[in-house]
Amino acid sequence: MTRKFPELYDSILQDTENRYWQISKDTNFSKKSTNPLDKRLDLMAYFLATILTLREKRFDFQTIKSVCMEIALEFVRPKNGLQKWLKKLPPKLIDTQLSHLFLKRMHKKISRKGHEDGFRAELITDKKETYGLGYGIDILECGICKLFSKYKAREYTPILCEVDKITSNLAGLELIRKGTIANGADKCDFRFKKK
Repeated sequence: MTRKFPELYDSILQDTENRYWQISKDTNFSKKSTNPLDKRLDLMAYFLATILTLREKRFDFQTIKSVCMEIALEFVRPKNGLQKWLKKLPPKLIDTQLSHLFLKRMHKKISRKGHEDGFRAELITDKKETYGLGYGIDILECGICKLFSKYKAREYTPILCEVDKITSNLAGLELIRKGTIANGADKCDFRFKKK
């Protein structure tokens, strides 16, 4: 943001921090939630704070989206070779016995809400439904959509859906979706193909 808005950087940063501390009260449950998908809500509170700050300063949707995508890319980008290797490891391990045990346990955790404002999802392991990979997720209730709706910023939620493409790509996977809750579908379907 220092490059995009050098004259407004300090003001944007301060306003974002102040908003984040307010919003984070609504995501505090995520730190202790039994549903691991809820853990991402604290970071989403920061994205929401950034979006609300930029919206208040009258930046248009495309500018807000551009800033969010740059922040997301910097956040998920591997910082060294080890991190890059680790991000590509899960798809390689998906067909192992250990992975099957992990996925079974994970399904139990994500299929129940840890909090009313959190996520609920189904893990899909049928290879016919997952382009042969044996791994996919259907988000049935989206904690991010709930959070953004609470702050009357639902129209910005699809920006974060695009971040999923970035993280999938870094893992060596192509994300294939029919729809997302943020864009009006009944669920967010995460299906992947190995690149």
